[in-house]
Amino acid sequence: MLFETDDHQRLRQQVRDFAEGEVTPHVARLESSAAVDTILPTLIAEQGWIGVTIPREYGGMAAGHLAKTIIIEELSRVSGAAGAIAQASQLGVAKILHFGTEQQKQQWLPRIAAGTCLPTIATTEAGSGGHVLGMQATAQRDGDHYILNGSKKFVGNSHVGHVHGVIVRTGGADTRPSKSLSAFLVEADRPGIRLVEHQPAMGLHGFSFGDIEFNDVAVPAANRLGNEGDGLHVAYSSSVLYGRPNLTAVSLGIHQAALDSTVAFVKERRRYGAPLADLPTIQHKVGLMHHRLITARQTAYHAVHLLDRGDPCDGKLMSSKYGNVEAAMDSVRTAMEVHAAAGLRTDRPLERYYRDAACIYAPAGTGDIQLLRLAETALGDDRGQWSERLAHLTALAPQAPHSATSTATREHAA
Repeated sequence: MLFETDDHQRLRQQVRDFAEGEVTPHVARLESSAAVDTILPTLIAEQGWIGVTIPREYGGMAAGHLAKTIIIEELSRVSGAAGAIAQASQLGVAKILHFGTEQQKQQWLPRIAAGTCLPTIATTEAGSGGHVLGMQATAQRDGDHYILNGSKKFVGNSHVGHVHGVIVRTGGADTRPSKSLSAFLVEADRPGIRLVEHQPAMGLHGFSFGDIEFNDVAVPAANRLGNEGDGLHVAYSSSVLYGRPNLTAVSLGIHQAALDSTVAFVKERRRYGAPLADLPTIQHKVGLMHHRLITARQTAYHAVHLLDRGDPCDGKLMSSKYGNVEAAMDSVRTAMEVHAAAGLRTDRPLERYYRDAACIYAPAGTGDIQLLRLAETALGDDRGQWSERLAHLTALAPQAPHSATSTATREHAA
């Protein structure tokens, strides 16, 4: 692949070996129970991969966004839930890297990189969805603390996270809308936090994508990320620079798995005295899936390669999320057409890929949201690029060698 280095290829093999050896044995259990899994989050975090974009001075890998994409993709190829677990906490890293004080970075990033802390980001509400400014959760200043009230939905790693990055309303009716929100680091064990009972989704079984309630939760003012009024920036920058490429990577892994399983199926299943793979109609469908995957991967890797260079690339990140999700959903449908009734059976993984792919559409913005933002960029109505403002925090040094393997990963490989 054009943008991959030898380090990236070694990392890919290490993650693939881990996924096939350590994740695969859990897939059947996750699918049968659909309960929140606590084993895989720990196993994945222990590899050091949540810290893939964290600078070395905080114990991270400093390997960049392409390395992050490869990690999520390879985990998702075996289990969409495993990829979702990894991407959700890597998304939680963004808010601290982008807006954390030096004290906050020293407090949280080494623990995240070491795998002892899983961060989340909690933005979405039932009444606002992708309209972040429509949220109703609040934080009222009370001396050296803020008192948080409200609820958040669809929080990735909600039931296994250790610290939640919560976006709430701090401004009153007379506050400019863009300055009405603030962000806080809220430890999961603070009094007043309630995890709503896990509701299994149609796919990504084992991944907690749940709801959290905050009832008079006292949070020190020192836990605020950035200034009061920076909450919208925290939410948007995290979503654009981490959320979109992370979910793109999950789609890539599912897409690859769907192609792999379809190729194996058409080679083994026979019709008219020959493998299905000999039929031109089947070859056409397999070729179409392969074309979609090649195009999707090139789009995804190019976008995060630009992000690693520190180049402006917001539009490419949004386009990549839109294109990859659509391509993966199209390809799993094509794979279902090839498998026919066999694809509906739970003894084959395709029906899982079908369900998992559908779960990637809404997070970090539906396809309609991506197209709306892309239209704003094309029309010159966007308000600047987050990659231009913040990519330098994780950008790789030009032409400088970097290691895309963590200490934990190397130990595992050994």
